[in-house]
Amino acid sequence: MGNTDVLISGGGIAGPVLAYWLRAAGFAVTIVERAPAPRPGGQTVDLRGAGRTVVDRMGLLDRARAVTVHERGMAMVDRAGRFKARLPADSFGGEGIVSEIEILRGDLARIFYEASLPDAEYLFDDTVTGLDQDDDGVSVAFEKSAPRRFGLVVGADGLHSAVRALAFGPESDLVRPLGLYTTWFTVMEDMDLGGWAQMYNAPGGLVALARPGRLPGEVKAGLSFRSGPIAYDRRDIAAQKDIVARRFAGAGWEVPRLVRAMADASDFFFEPVGQVRLDHWSRGRVVLLGDAGYCPTPLTGLGTSLALVGAYVLAGELATCGDHRAALRNYDRLMRPYVSEAQTLPPGGVGGFAPSSALAIRMRAASMRAMTRWPVRNMLAAQFAKAGNIALPDYDLPALR
Repeated sequence: MGNTDVLISGGGIAGPVLAYWLRAAGFAVTIVERAPAPRPGGQTVDLRGAGRTVVDRMGLLDRARAVTVHERGMAMVDRAGRFKARLPADSFGGEGIVSEIEILRGDLARIFYEASLPDAEYLFDDTVTGLDQDDDGVSVAFEKSAPRRFGLVVGADGLHSAVRALAFGPESDLVRPLGLYTTWFTVMEDMDLGGWAQMYNAPGGLVALARPGRLPGEVKAGLSFRSGPIAYDRRDIAAQKDIVARRFAGAGWEVPRLVRAMADASDFFFEPVGQVRLDHWSRGRVVLLGDAGYCPTPLTGLGTSLALVGAYVLAGELATCGDHRAALRNYDRLMRPYVSEAQTLPPGGVGGFAPSSALAIRMRAASMRAMTRWPVRNMLAAQFAKAGNIALPDYDLPALR
């Protein structure tokens, strides 16, 4: 590339993993992150298939296993909390809805952040505000830091990517909404989950989810609902909590308790569910990675895998190609089939996840019960394994310790 200084916008999962592999190949890496420090907590994500292979090649799989959240599987419950269907974690060889390795997003991000040190430079509490590229590099303006010049800029800054907006266009043109809003937050409640991730559906497209946290008494909660576009201020957390509370008024199960606890949750996160589908992930010396370029939505369970595999492939191509343009073309070519597979929604799509009627909810429970029976179980096991896997190139990059 000539100039081997790389700027990565986003310090979550994809950004630090890319930094790890790039610095192994001799690149100078800077990461700019809007948050004032690595984000703690968060919800449970999974390591499966090729994503788990990337972590293993980094030499970090044992560290990830050490902070695993142990879940027995996924269970559907009714208004009274009775189990209507359940999928044990081992139903599909550890590659199903609940995978063998479930880990809190903040714990996983911390592992990757520490692995990227000490050589990666971090600019916390800042963001990219301007990009001006030419044949030799990209001049970058920041909200707080002084302008700097880089050979390549990577947008790994999520669904609402600032880099994508600057280089590719407005979010409204590039993110495909699915008519679903979701929120995640942590509560400390005495809920007897029995080690199961418990999901409750209510008519009107309401979904409540409670999963065991890693600490005693910790519950990771999620409240999702189907809706057309909602106008709201992304900075007004209190107003967002009010939207969710009004939507779930009168819902059964543990929802009233979760809504009350939501009021005091410090890690509350609310956003529309959408997919990012682009014909190309690079424009000149700017390239997108992870959710910024190809968000599959949480419904597929493959967002983390895409971030990990994408970071590994992008770093490998940049390290082994003599020309960044060829590297970015190869990155697109290798990732495109995997991304297309990962973005395929489960049967029923949003309607299958958040049924509108009581009848549809009963049918969903019956469908989940059928998943554990032969031959459906074998067919689904093959589908889960296929969706999470890709033949990873061997770039012979050293695993740093």
